[in-house]
Amino acid sequence: MKRLLILFILFLILASTYFLISDHSSKEIFPSTKQKTSDNKETSTISRSFSLQLKKKANTIKQFAIENGYSTKYSFLINMGLPSGKNRFFIYDLRKDSVVHSGLVAHGSCRSGFLDDPIFSNVPECGCSSVGKYRVGYLYEGQFGKAFKLHGLDSSNSNAFKRTIVLHAYDCVPNEETYPKPICNSLGCPMVSYRFLDATTAIIENSKKPILLLIYN
Repeated sequence: MKRLLILFILFLILASTYFLISDHSSKEIFPSTKQKTSDNKETSTISRSFSLQLKKKANTIKQFAIENGYSTKYSFLINMGLPSGKNRFFIYDLRKDSVVHSGLVAHGSCRSGFLDDPIFSNVPECGCSSVGKYRVGYLYEGQFGKAFKLHGLDSSNSNAFKRTIVLHAYDCVPNEETYPKPICNSLGCPMVSYRFLDATTAIIENSKKPILLLIYN
């Protein structure tokens, strides 16, 4: 009889322990799930914000192109507000109001060794990126292979040609996103992967009018 009573007490202890553990586990699981949902909503909101900003910039470039004789079919938009490990160079179809291709692009180190986030300057020899509108110029064979001269069209990038700021490729820029890991820096040039440069080259060479490139933050 005593054995049965002891066994019954042990059973009650084990059962209560099980329910306590189950209750504790559920409290650990569900808050983290809610947090993940919240994070997803925040990420989605940020993505929508960048998308709306991109469309706004594209519309501004299109209007400038119409008024100044540039291509109204395609433009290149670089959002330096995004991390360097994310695709932030967009080949934009102005007629369809949509992105047709995107890739990684490096920003300038400002000759500081390495910069995770860009600092902007138009000063010669500064090694920094410059915001503003650029006219994509002629193709030439540079230090890293084919490159396109860039002509700054704003006061914020007016020294671009003098600074030899060009659109070119380099091996340190990968073809796929690396975020949260950043990519390498340039010395102020919008530097892309060789594969992505091929994509931009096809657009430039098939365009009857000069292509506009916009760097913004």
